[in-house]
Amino acid sequence: MLFLNKEDIAKSVDLNGMMDQIEEAYRIFGSGEFYMPPRPTVTYGSQTLIYMPCFTEKSLGTKMLTIFPENSKLGLPSIDGLVIMNDRQTGKPLAILDGQSVTAYRTGAVGGVGIRHLSRKDCKTVGIVGAGTQGFHLALYACAARPIETVYVFNHSSRDLTDYLNRLEKAIDNPGVKVVQCKTVEELVKNSEIICTATPAQAPVLPADKELLEGKCIVAIGSYKPEMREVPDVIFELIDNVYTELEYACEESGDLSQPLESGILSMDRVKLMHNLLEEGTDAEKNTKKTTYFKSVGMGLFDLCVAQKLVDDAGEKGIGQKIKA
Repeated sequence: MLFLNKEDIAKSVDLNGMMDQIEEAYRIFGSGEFYMPPRPTVTYGSQTLIYMPCFTEKSLGTKMLTIFPENSKLGLPSIDGLVIMNDRQTGKPLAILDGQSVTAYRTGAVGGVGIRHLSRKDCKTVGIVGAGTQGFHLALYACAARPIETVYVFNHSSRDLTDYLNRLEKAIDNPGVKVVQCKTVEELVKNSEIICTATPAQAPVLPADKELLEGKCIVAIGSYKPEMREVPDVIFELIDNVYTELEYACEESGDLSQPLESGILSMDRVKLMHNLLEEGTDAEKNTKKTTYFKSVGMGLFDLCVAQKLVDDAGEKGIGQKIKA
């Protein structure tokens, strides 16, 4: 059995290849050639355990994820877990992957695909709200998807971001890209053409200012419970549609469920990304407006990304062989 830790995954990952794999996951989703039951979620206080099995015609795997928001106070990522890949015919365990890394690269890739299709191709600035693991990887994918020159970062906590900013600049590995910390979220929004939010907030983290938000591409990934919000109501006055990956997101995320309940948003304006990819986009028309992609993730993404990581690691001789 193959074991891939954080370092192994970092060695084998290819950002554009990961985004291509997410687009393949959308193709599979549209074809219906998969089985992905509703993911059981267990919550105790602020702590959450998520179990995400998924089958396709060629692959079988399960991600077990923990979300502990208070970890930030300990200097630890809030998301952790494992991904187990099994033989599709026999169920035999074939590989174990670090779930934190799979989630980070998968979530970043999902955001990157949103940026690929909902932002202008000439965007040179991106703002990251939430200086955590997910925000870090969203920045990497934004730089892979668009010719980014400046990454703006804002974090609501008062912790020192010097090390975080240095690590991000090093990971981007492009001397033409500057990483800049913003003192306020308004400063970030004003300077950013693409805005990514990755926070555990229960109230909107973006300003309710139509003039500031107009014409931006917004990618929100942090709201994964009905009581959570990252995006203000005014966004629905600026956009034609909100894009997401599956209808269940309308129940799971407060960024969708709350506006739907209040009537600010209607279901006919909620569009699924796999349809957008299948139909193609009028980029010139769509990206001149404010665009909004809300992701809550799904097991199919994790399965496709994990399979790609396992395949690539096998070809490159990366990882540790262990006895089951």
